[in-house]
Amino acid sequence: MTNGEGVVNDTPAERARHLVGAAEVPVVVLDSERRLVAASPVAAELLGEAAPGRRLSEETLASRPELLVLFLDAVPELSAYQELRAGFTAAVSHELRTPLARLLVLLETATLPGADVEELVERAEQEVQQARELIDDVLFLGELETGREVVALGRTRAEPVVRDVLDGFAARAERAQVELVAQVDPVVELPLRPRMLRVVLENLVLNAVRYAGPVTHCTVRVVPLDDGPVLSVTDDGKGVSANDVPRLFERFYRADQARSSRGTGLGLAIVKHIVTAAGGTVEAHSAPGEGVEVIARFPA
Repeated sequence: MTNGEGVVNDTPAERARHLVGAAEVPVVVLDSERRLVAASPVAAELLGEAAPGRRLSEETLASRPELLVLFLDAVPELSAYQELRAGFTAAVSHELRTPLARLLVLLETATLPGADVEELVERAEQEVQQARELIDDVLFLGELETGREVVALGRTRAEPVVRDVLDGFAARAERAQVELVAQVDPVVELPLRPRMLRVVLENLVLNAVRYAGPVTHCTVRVVPLDDGPVLSVTDDGKGVSANDVPRLFERFYRADQARSSRGTGLGLAIVKHIVTAAGGTVEAHSAPGEGVEVIARFPA
């Protein structure tokens, strides 16, 4: 705006609100403490609440990779992000060392007199596969977090994907003595691309098959509710302790009975990222001897 003499006396914040208010892309302007200065209409809709002064955490911004973020003043301190990144890199390095160390031992053993080379080679192949799965999961999670892998694109009818995933796990579940059950409303759609829905289901069902224990059931449910559809995967197996439940979605975290498994420790972290990126929420419930239930709730 101008004073009576036609001289522009806008503050930087007012100029930012004027410029961003007409933008047709999801852009936000923050100050050096990550407080909201201005948001375009599209960004305000994504955030749900865009009152000036609201502080947007790094976690909030990471969950909305489509947002274009501009800073009115200096870029805020990045030490927290750098610490998180360094910790993630260290965790990946640690996780990769385990299969590589076992692989080295197997190869050295294969050179000893009387060694069962065929068995050792088979075990070495399993270690290579574990390392490959870890690398694939790390790269996939990175694509999700940077927004290169689109999560929600239209809606997908859940039943055909659930049936296909359970068919794919049938042989493995039979070996583990876990019965797979589907209870899916045939018309319910979820706000995920088919590939993303498949990734969520595969990780949740694989968790049950790996850890529920023999003579158990894994039930996949998809039901419509008034406030949106719900996807749940439940087993009646060993369960986990109360201390483990809040950490199940952390990267590389494994509950006690899973520490010796060949999983990558990223499956539930990937599930959480996909569900939250689609506007949903995910939670887990468990107790020792009472199985594990993971519930994903999606907006209507």
